[in-house]
Amino acid sequence: MERTIIVGDVHGCRDEVERLLELVRFADADALYFVGDLLSRGPDPEGVLALIRRTRARSVRGNHDETLIRWNVARRSGDSSAHIGRSNRALAEELEAQDWELLESLPLWIDLPAHDVRLVHAGVIPGVPIDKQPSDALLSMRYLGPDGEPIEKGGTALWGTLYAGPPHVVFGHNAQSEPQIHTWATGIDTAAVYGGRLTALVLEADQPVPPAASRKDALFSVPSKSAYYVAPAR
Repeated sequence: MERTIIVGDVHGCRDEVERLLELVRFADADALYFVGDLLSRGPDPEGVLALIRRTRARSVRGNHDETLIRWNVARRSGDSSAHIGRSNRALAEELEAQDWELLESLPLWIDLPAHDVRLVHAGVIPGVPIDKQPSDALLSMRYLGPDGEPIEKGGTALWGTLYAGPPHVVFGHNAQSEPQIHTWATGIDTAAVYGGRLTALVLEADQPVPPAASRKDALFSVPSKSAYYVAPAR
């Protein structure tokens, strides 16, 4: 029976992905998904893209993926003022046409009806239909402000604590030492590129996300080999 394996923010950490897939015994019949931020900051972005092609994986778009895409679109249009950081520019200049095609094909969300799950990179504003969500919420939010506005930094109310599904939202972006387990949302960015762990949520065929009390039984992780990037203070 096909399983669904959803992996947290990779950031170019191909070795960690390979070890995580080995841990969960990934097989050809399994469906593999990522919650975005495939590239940037880690040691092997080309290896990550090759793995995605080899496994026929799907991913939503992350904010780092979006940064690369916007720079490339500007470059193609002849906008010489387009700017990205030095490390991202070095990465962007190594990417080939097939890599850009893959990145630009990434959607902002993916629905998995068999599990009543929705994948986004960062978050959703409670009560707003998915096709009405602002892109900055899906790509960058961590918190909700006092008027329900999406906030990336400096907030106090995690959006997942206020969101009530269905569907259950699986997300990344907000790197933590442990997965974020809310009633209707699960955060699986466990800071792989910062020296933490790479985490996956594994669901059997047609299985809904387990309730909060037992959800850790469906979560698997491997330690990072190194801290490839030092996270700035928020």
